[in-house]
Amino acid sequence: MRAAAPYGILGPLSLSLAMSALLATPATGRPLAASTARTATTVTTTPSATAPAGAAGALLTAPASPAPRSVSAVPVAPAAPAWSSWSGSPASAVTAATPPGDAVAARGVTLAARRAAKRGIAFRRCPRAEALAAPITCGKVSVPLDYARPRGKHISLTVSRVRATGPKARRQGALVYNPGGPGASGMAFPEYAAEGAFRRVAAAYDFVGYAPRGVGRSAPLSCQRPSAYAKAPTSSPPHPTAAFKRRLVARARAYVRGCVRRTGRALAHYTTLDNARDLEVLRAALGQSRLTFVGASYGTYYGAVYATLFPGRVRRMVFDSVVNPAPWRIWYRDNLDQSVAFERRWRDWRRWVARHHAVYHLGTTDARVLASYEKARRRLGHKPAGGVVGTAQLQSAFLRTGYNDAYWDPAARALAGYLHSDPEPLIALAAPDPAQAADDENGNAVYTAVECNDAPWPRTWATWNRDNTALARRAPFETWDNVAMNLPCAFWPLKPGRPLDVGHLEAVGPRTGRVALPPVLLLSAERDAATPYAGAKELWHRLPGSSLVTERKAGTHGLWGGPNDCVNRHVDTYLLTGRTPGRSATCAPRLEPAPLPAPAPLPESGKQPAAMPGTP
Repeated sequence: MRAAAPYGILGPLSLSLAMSALLATPATGRPLAASTARTATTVTTTPSATAPAGAAGALLTAPASPAPRSVSAVPVAPAAPAWSSWSGSPASAVTAATPPGDAVAARGVTLAARRAAKRGIAFRRCPRAEALAAPITCGKVSVPLDYARPRGKHISLTVSRVRATGPKARRQGALVYNPGGPGASGMAFPEYAAEGAFRRVAAAYDFVGYAPRGVGRSAPLSCQRPSAYAKAPTSSPPHPTAAFKRRLVARARAYVRGCVRRTGRALAHYTTLDNARDLEVLRAALGQSRLTFVGASYGTYYGAVYATLFPGRVRRMVFDSVVNPAPWRIWYRDNLDQSVAFERRWRDWRRWVARHHAVYHLGTTDARVLASYEKARRRLGHKPAGGVVGTAQLQSAFLRTGYNDAYWDPAARALAGYLHSDPEPLIALAAPDPAQAADDENGNAVYTAVECNDAPWPRTWATWNRDNTALARRAPFETWDNVAMNLPCAFWPLKPGRPLDVGHLEAVGPRTGRVALPPVLLLSAERDAATPYAGAKELWHRLPGSSLVTERKAGTHGLWGGPNDCVNRHVDTYLLTGRTPGRSATCAPRLEPAPLPAPAPLPESGKQPAAMPGTP
């Protein structure tokens, strides 16, 4: 899955790494995440001085299966399509039992957290590589590479922090943030303490960001040379030929070989479960008895895994733009759902452009706007713009319109300019940035390792080809790019894990020592493409006492800190007082963007990767 907005990478479900761009909040035009993400869709963890209750097997007080609840107060989205051509049903695809070896890993977490609590984190001036200025400081926390061997090899995670600005008597400790991914860094999060939308919360909390394992300077992963990853121009046909598909398969196999060659046995230890365990160690190192956490996109999934494993260590949690955590959807079906949702959001943009035909001259209906886009795609297929913008770069750039309304006007202007003999706006929007190549490749490597390790994927190309050929007939915009992003998982050499049954007692152990999970706050936009709305409702049912805030008729991915004051008030109230708006609440949609009187600077959110793995 892919993802974005202060958030990060769910690769469509490409929880991909190109999403840092999409991670931009409309309110600030800046991303909350460093530039590593492409989707997130997949749209796809751990802390204290005493032994973590969760590590010892503390359990949620939810029933083994969610009890029926009235959902009349929450807008109901259309049911997600059922993908029946691959493997098991919800009952058979995943068992609820604790995955083998997790009891040993739980003891490893307890030991690592105790050590981290004693050592703390020595915060000092940030290294130049982080590009973070005072008063932000940086440090490191040591975590086991393998929690089943806590006295074995350790890796260091980089951490950033800015102190709360309010009086000491009103301070509430550390607020830890993750922007998504897998593969996005939250190191830039403390910068947002100075932004208007975050100042009330920043007065009460230290803003803490960090780079998860594998990301940035936290034991970074790599699967190929950045220059090869950023190759441009490249092709992205919505209905690929058999020859193109053969090249996809060959590239995916080669990418996997690169991951194994560059990382070796350590590759097995980049998983959502390990991210959740790392978050517990980070909590302890920060000296917090309980964790206050905001996770976006993929960050909602590993935050929910953390809440299941360590409910007694949760203070407050905000899950913004929620990944569907149902174990039988992680990650193959989530990616299929995401491709469908992006098609709907792509149509939203085309209809908006058609309403402003007098400005852009791209067509008076969404069909005519699509025809304009297809005209540009064909032209770029013959002659890439600036020698670097081919059809893959075009699709990747316009995918941003599905993540964030802030890209609607720049994308329309770029398309109009290109079709009217001015390619420069399109080149500025879509050309790969060589300076970002290393970060993009790193983020994509983490995305691939985590998603492939987390769960079973179809192991035969015939299944991928059958499912996605059928899907592309009605959702061509993102389907095959999503395949290219995730296809390495078909050839992954490591045994996949079994996704945790989030929120269920049997997921983590026997029914002894139960600890209730405090109320958590969920945020979701009804038309979110990267993390479709059905995922928020699924997690809402799974976490007892959770509260779902829905932004109606909106689709920007990542809500906190954006222009919707209703959403921001609910988040502020919850983080500052612990009060939720009850089982559910709705907010009116943000204002629809208006065409700008003149071209404006693009949101400061990085660029999409020039090409996804497997893309010829």
